[in-house]
This record gives sequence, structure tokens and C-alpha cells, in this order.
Amino acid sequence: MTDALLILNAGSSSVKFALYNAADPGEAPLLAGQIERIGDDPSLAIGNTSRPFGSPHDGHAALIGWLLETLDDLAPGNVRIVGAGHRVVHGGARFDTPVRIDGAVIAELEALTPLAPQHQPHNLAGIEAVATAYPDIPQIAAFDTAFHRTQSMIAERYALPRDYADQGMIAYGFHGLSYASIAPRLPALLGPDAHRVVVAHLGHGCSMAALLDGRSVATTMGFTALEGLPMGTRSGSIDPGLVLHLLSDRGMDIDAVHRLLYEKSGLLGLSGISGDMRDLLASDAPEARFAVDYFVDRCARAVGSLAVSLGGLDALVFTGGIGENAAEIREAVAARLAWLAIPPPLAIATDEEGVIATATARLLVMDH
Repeated sequence: MTDALLILNAGSSSVKFALYNAADPGEAPLLAGQIERIGDDPSLAIGNTSRPFGSPHDGHAALIGWLLETLDDLAPGNVRIVGAGHRVVHGGARFDTPVRIDGAVIAELEALTPLAPQHQPHNLAGIEAVATAYPDIPQIAAFDTAFHRTQSMIAERYALPRDYADQGMIAYGFHGLSYASIAPRLPALLGPDAHRVVVAHLGHGCSMAALLDGRSVATTMGFTALEGLPMGTRSGSIDPGLVLHLLSDRGMDIDAVHRLLYEKSGLLGLSGISGDMRDLLASDAPEARFAVDYFVDRCARAVGSLAVSLGGLDALVFTGGIGENAAEIREAVAARLAWLAIPPPLAIATDEEGVIATATARLLVMDH
């Protein structure tokens, strides 16, 4: 019997999952896969195999529940799950390290839901599903915001009255588990002289971070996961005066503006075709090409801005679904940045689940 850790990484349109040997979470996972295209045409992918899973009407909670029901059949050999670790997107001002989940922690995470509405509910749904399926095992939360707490006050502040920052209204940054996976590997991959690195995590959600010797000094996302680059269905940064205009002059209510910015914008809004970069790159429609070109332009602009935060740039690294798999996007962004005279960018597979597994194992050992 192998004691295993169950790791759930619920994103806005997918759920990655993995089982790790609890005695050595640094090893390759015993099982790894993901539920993809949630809300569209969900499928369950493990290794090189993929099959339909659920229906377009099924949300994260239902799909995670069914995944846990079939986990024994999917797991290799004789496995006993002894703990679970979760990606939680928003940890607010308090949670800057992984924590064991209890009722008080869940209440605080629920209160942060308005700041990450496309993620936090799905993270909490995973926690609830595991508690139902495995009521006696401990659960650990690891936070996307924690990695960026090394930013200076200048980097994390908005130009609002000071008491707003005192109330937690600062730029937290996200995708921190991805950056935490990439950062320790950079010296071996880039050499000892690559101190100033921009890492681009591009997927359904997109952000970039400026890393100085592996520490975050600036990032494109802010108080919420809406700021920064255009994404699959999220607008990214827009003039806040435009939001005020929609509310005051166009008569849109808060819910309508919320849906517009989170669900109808980004690549989907620009193209009118799809929020999935794979679909846009495969399309001959001029609207698809426009969305791709727009995305490349905003990515290149963001790298230039982050290079200022670093005082120069030694390397550019891509990760995430688009960053790892869309060579055309990497090459187009690099071409726009030729004037920076940096080496050709690298594509590095992120391992958020491995980061969560290591943190989970460490906390469970500490509890004993």
C-alpha cells in the first residue's frame, strides 16, 4: 500500500490533478491528468489519452466530484490517500505561506471570492469535494498570491489614498505557484549571469512576472486576476473611466459589467470566435488573426514594462498552456523585442502540482 497525496489545481476552465508518493513528493507523480475545456466540451486527459467527461452544463464542483468517485479506478496499484493539497488563487494579505485548512480558513477564503470570482469558488469546491469523499484526511491550501509578497510597496501600491492600501487594496499578483515552480530552475537553465528574468505564464489566464534572482519584484496582475494582459475571456487592463462610463452613461449594472469583463472579453471578445488560442491559431478568419496580433502586442509591451522594473533584461521565459505549446506566439513576441538583444526565449513546463505537493508534505510532517 502506497500512501499518497492528492493534489487539485482548479483553474478557470480546467482542473489538473495528481497523486504523489507522500514519502517522496519530489518524485514523478503516481498519476497525473486534467479535466479540460470546462463549460465548453469537457474531457478527461491522462497521458496521451483523452475521453469525454461530463457535459457542457457541468461545472467544476460536479466534475471534481465525479473525478474523485473514479479515482480508485484511475490510480495505479494499491494507493491510500492520506492528505490533499489545493491551489487557492487568492490568499489576501494574511496568507503568505501554505496553511492547513479548517473552518476559519475556509471562511476567510470565501470572503476573498469577489477578488477572484473565476477561480476561488472552484478552489473551494475542490476542498469541499475532498472533504466529502475523504472526510478524515488533512487538507492544505497553497496560494498563488504568496510568491509576490516580495514586491516593494511602490510595486504593490495603487495611487489611491493611503488608507485603501491599509485595508488590503494592493496589487497582490497571481500565478505564484507557477512562478515558484520556475524560479529555482532558472540558474541551471540560463546560467549564473541571468539575474533579471521575465517569466510569462500564458494560458486561459495570463500574467507575467519580473524576477530578480528568483524573487518577484513586479507582475502584471494586481488586486484581482482581471488586471494586466488580455486573457481567454478576461479583458485585462482597461481604462477605469470606461468602466465608469458603462455604469453611468450606458446604464449597465454591476453584474452586466462583471460578465463583460470576466466572461465576454479577452481573446473571445476580440475575435468573436473563441477564447482558446488553439482555435484562433487554427482559424483563417481575419478576426482570429486580429485577436492573436493584439495579444502579441500586449505581451511585448508588458515585457518592456517589466524590464524597466528590473533595470534591464537577461532572459525571457514562457510557461503555461500557450507559453509552452504555441511556438508562433513565443516567436512573435520575441520578434517585437529584438531591440532588447536578449537570447532566444525558453519554454519551460511549469509544475504547480509539484510545488503544492511539496508544501503539503512539509506541513503534514510538521503537524506530526
